[in-house]
Amino acid sequence: MNWRERLRQLLPTRQQILANRWLRWLAPWLDQPALWHWSRRGVALGVALGVFFGLLIPIAQIPVTAVAAVVLRANLPAAAASTLVTNPVTFAPVYIAAYHLGAWITGEEVAPEAIERAAPPTGDITLWARIAGLGRPLLVGLATLAVSTGLLTYLLINLLWIWRIRSRRRQGLAGRRRHDGN
Repeated sequence: MNWRERLRQLLPTRQQILANRWLRWLAPWLDQPALWHWSRRGVALGVALGVFFGLLIPIAQIPVTAVAAVVLRANLPAAAASTLVTNPVTFAPVYIAAYHLGAWITGEEVAPEAIERAAPPTGDITLWARIAGLGRPLLVGLATLAVSTGLLTYLLINLLWIWRIRSRRRQGLAGRRRHDGN
């Protein structure tokens, strides 16, 4: 079983999503074939949207990405799955890197106490208060990281997709030449 078949087994099907009682009311929007088609443009845009919103916002990433995918007619499963670029394991390193990037861009000094305040919540301080404590450097860093990574992801998937198609065509032509030569 190759990676595409495994991925398709892990992701819910169009019918499963449309049959879900919580999502049934979205059927008119989710029933667009372009949202489920595995095309170069749709997948590249879907993954880029997922990475963008996955990095940019800490909560409700999948619903926001799904709305953007519907509006832009990107591949919905790819968009939703790629929001997992930030998860409980990667959240802290991504946000610390974004803070450092934002501090470098804005010219503000990295405040070690700000990073310590942003550590996992204890007591009465909420996660939102901790993130807000990182301020402008974090916002600038997240925006820069989200935009640049989203664009890079879009370009990379397009290039890999084109390379793969050309490689298959070359293999097919080489196979036909060998067959015709016998």
